[in-house]
Amino acid sequence: MSTTKKITVTAVAAALGISTLAACGGESTDASSGSDSGKASKTVTLVSHDSFNATPAVLEEFTRQTGYTVKVLKSGDAVEALNKEVLTKGSPQGDVFFGVDNTTLSRALDNGLFTPYEAKGLDRVPAAVQLDKDEHRVTPVDTGDICVNYDKAYFADKKLAPPQTLDDLAKPVYKNLLVVENAERSSPGLGFLLGTAAAYGDEGWQDYWKKLKTNGVKVVDSWELAYNQEFSGSAGGKEAKGDRPLVVSYASSPPVEVLYAKPQPKEAPTGVATGTCFRQTEAAGLLKGAKNEAGGKALLDFLISKKFQEDMPLNMFVNPVVNEAEVPELFTEFGAVVDKPQTMEPKKIADNRDQWIQSWSSLVLK
Repeated sequence: MSTTKKITVTAVAAALGISTLAACGGESTDASSGSDSGKASKTVTLVSHDSFNATPAVLEEFTRQTGYTVKVLKSGDAVEALNKEVLTKGSPQGDVFFGVDNTTLSRALDNGLFTPYEAKGLDRVPAAVQLDKDEHRVTPVDTGDICVNYDKAYFADKKLAPPQTLDDLAKPVYKNLLVVENAERSSPGLGFLLGTAAAYGDEGWQDYWKKLKTNGVKVVDSWELAYNQEFSGSAGGKEAKGDRPLVVSYASSPPVEVLYAKPQPKEAPTGVATGTCFRQTEAAGLLKGAKNEAGGKALLDFLISKKFQEDMPLNMFVNPVVNEAEVPELFTEFGAVVDKPQTMEPKKIADNRDQWIQSWSSLVLK
């Protein structure tokens, strides 16, 4: 999932001021303050996007199992974080990178960022989400659906049915209601663009975006701006007096609004237009030139362990990829089930992404 992954990815808790998921590029934290993190051989550095979050006790369990302390280096939005690794390839900032996904995978692989490694336990992960199953340069960690979210109160007050499909978003009745992220800068913005390309084809997606532009779509640089400041349905949106009741976010955004609200509502204040979704698969890889390659491999094993996988849903609001991982009831009760998300083969994304982004930018931003 993704800002970010997700998303990407999916740090919707930032909308409610939760510091553990707030954007804080360059932040470093040790998972176990009691470990000797001064010795490189005993520290493994995980480079990720700002939305990475894990329960400290879970990462401390990794330390108990392996002797390695995890240092987390947050490096901006998923796209920004990957760009930084491309610029420093061969002399990476850490040992493992978490946050590359099916929308950006080819850029990472084309630049030779990762050393192949087949993580232990990969046989418990469905082949459909193994993005590089022949060479194992990346290990799948989670999935998430990038979808339009809507403010239930707004549509109830207007006695207007919320949109459910991509076609709906272009209808005059929803004029000036939608805010999306910049596909050049944002992981969910790119995922939403790819979803429209998958739905309308190589040529038709441009006509669709012309309709959205005519219908008053607003574009901002990041998920944080779109969801926290422009969207009327989030806690951040209310504080910032956002006036857009439709936003590109994630199918897992509503549970966040419930989990961190006090008191917790019986119903999520936001909903998901399930006919607008694009499925994102997020992965991690052992960085080429890592100083602690052994620790990096151990960490990749741990990222697909049952313990870490079950910790993700209420920390990063993404779905586990390991078959036997159990998902918390709150996540399933308030999150949307997306039966038929748009998808696209990584090769097609690789062949067209840069051209599509350039065309999108010329069409929508100018």
